[in-house]
Formats: sequence, structure tokens, C-alpha cells
Amino acid sequence: MAESRRHISQEELGKHNKRGDLWVSIQGKIYDVSDWAKDHPGGEPPLLNLSGQDATDAFVAYHPGTAYQYLDKFFTGYYLQDYSVSEVSKDYRKLVSEFTQMGLFDKKGHVTLYTLTAIALLFVVSVYGILCSDSMWVHLGCGALMGVLWIQSGWIGHDSGHYKVMSSTGFNRFAQVLSGNCLAGISIAWWKWNHNAHHIACNSLDFDPDLQHMPFFVVSSKFFNSLTSYFYDRKLNFDSASRFLFCLNHFSSNVYVGHPSGNEWCDKQTKGTLDITCPSWMDWFHGGLQFQIEHHLFPRLPRCQLRKVSPMVQELCKKHNLPYNSASFWKANEMTIGTLRTAALQARDLANPVPKNMVWEAFNTHG
Repeated sequence: MAESRRHISQEELGKHNKRGDLWVSIQGKIYDVSDWAKDHPGGEPPLLNLSGQDATDAFVAYHPGTAYQYLDKFFTGYYLQDYSVSEVSKDYRKLVSEFTQMGLFDKKGHVTLYTLTAIALLFVVSVYGILCSDSMWVHLGCGALMGVLWIQSGWIGHDSGHYKVMSSTGFNRFAQVLSGNCLAGISIAWWKWNHNAHHIACNSLDFDPDLQHMPFFVVSSKFFNSLTSYFYDRKLNFDSASRFLFCLNHFSSNVYVGHPSGNEWCDKQTKGTLDITCPSWMDWFHGGLQFQIEHHLFPRLPRCQLRKVSPMVQELCKKHNLPYNSASFWKANEMTIGTLRTAALQARDLANPVPKNMVWEAFNTHG
């Protein structure tokens, strides 16, 4: 007779949700990743954020099928009691499987090669213009080209942090260090630690580090109550200095307070993102990130595939009543300015002790 399975409840799983005692459920099987968390290539925060929960959708989003072979050594022998899969998760995982069979996760095109070549050309032209011309307009133009160069290098660093943009791990690491550390001046290791936490806890005010820029920026008036950052492990105080510096509202997408939920992967990712509509010939400018919804649902998907899968993602959202928000570049800026103004006025109302003179109005009214 086959040995009966041992099961634990969701309540019991939820008790193992802290550093040193960190369990997760993947497809109904319970894994103890307490010791592995510090060595996790994606950093410790994603595991901590989903600890004590079913993390199947997030695991599927971030790992190829070959990753399953490494899970056995973490298996506790327990299975999640009454484990079930929602209809939206079934369809989401089906899409991941279809994209895998189509080879979309492996077809990266030659985006990185073309971009690095363009970056080198822009750099040469910029330096030549600065050294060989005294014209103010030429210098301004060279500065603009350097700005484009840095933006494009950032897109490569972003892509290389999500998937292999080069033919080998070594070349991929070279692209990361060149585009991130050398050209953009950002540690790629720090960025991956930060950015993976952002993806898992997308737009959670207290778990997403991309929203936590006190005292200079806030994305919601809820920060006025001095929220605690679980990423930085400190309280973000909305004090007199924050009020004087005029806090700004940074994003126009939905935000929330609380722990990210592994069982609401598709819902949280679609609510916290906004696509920018643009013609295909402008894809290079946005670095693929105009397809924010597609990217957040399928972070391993190369940027050259995002436009291709967009209709399928829209169909997924329509079928399960998930938001699929998109706007033009100009409309998105208009929305952002609108939310900036709202937060600015809220911050002004909270700053009553500050004298209301012309200087005060300049700081607190015009963003």
C-alpha cells in the first residue's frame, strides 16, 4: 500500500513566514527554504515576501521548467491541505507553457548587439562633438546623445537582470557590468536585489522599494502616516522635513498597503502596471517597458517578444476581468501630473505650521 501523504493547513503554513523559518508552497508541495534564502540568486526579499504562502505563479514566472529538479532537496514531506488552483492561474500557467513550447523565452533576437553598437556609436559621436567643436548647440546635442546612451544602457542592464541577453552566462555578466556598473553607474547586484523585490510586491507601499523614496517622493497620501518599510527594515517618517520638501506623487497606477499575496499574482501585477501605447518603430525608445503589464506577468520574456504576446495577455485579462490599462505617452504624463498635483495639495494641507507666503506657495503648489 502506498504511504499516505502528510498534509498541513494553510494556517499552519502561514506560521512559517520569517527569516530562519521560511516555508513556501509550490503546486501543493511544501518546501523549507530557510537556509537557501540567503543564497537565492533573486535575493532574499522575494522569498520573504511570499513566505508562508502558495508561491506557484511567482515561481512559474521567474523560473524555467528545469528549475523544478532543484526543489526536491527542500521538500519537507508535507502537502498543502485543500490545495486548489484558480481559473486565472490555470490560464496563466497555460500561457507560460505555450510560450515555452513556442520558444519565446529563448528567442532574444539581436537586440543587445544592436543596442551596444548604437551605444558605442553615440559615445564616439558625443566625445568627438565636444572635443572638436566650440558650438553651444553642438555641445547641447552631444549632451542629448549621451542621455539617450545612458537610457539605452539602462534598458540592457534591466534585460540582463531578468534573463540571459547574451549567448553565455559569462557574456551576460559582461553585459550587466558594462551597462549597469560602468555606463549607468548602478551596481547590477544592488539593482537585482531591489528590482526583484519590486516585481514580487508590485506597488505595495510597505513592501515595494520602488515606491519608498521618503522624504523626497511619495506615491500615496498613506505615506503621511509614516509607514514601515519591510524592505529597508525601518520606518519612513513623514516629519517636518518631509513636509517642507514637498512630497510628490510618483505613479498613477493602483497602490496598496500590506503583504503581497502569491494567490493574487495576476491581479496584483495587472493592477499595478500601465502600458504605454506606441508604434512598433518606437519600441527601441521605451526599451520594451511600454509593455509593463506583459513584462510584469512574464518577466523572463525578452523584450522583442512582448508586442507579440500582448493580444494573448489582453485576452487573459478580458476573460478573467483583470484590468488592462494603457495610455499614450502624453496621456500617461498627464495622468502623472494630475496625481502629482493631488499629492502636493494633500501635503500642503498637512503642513499648516509652515508660513503661507510666496515662497511657501512655490514649494507646495507647483510640482
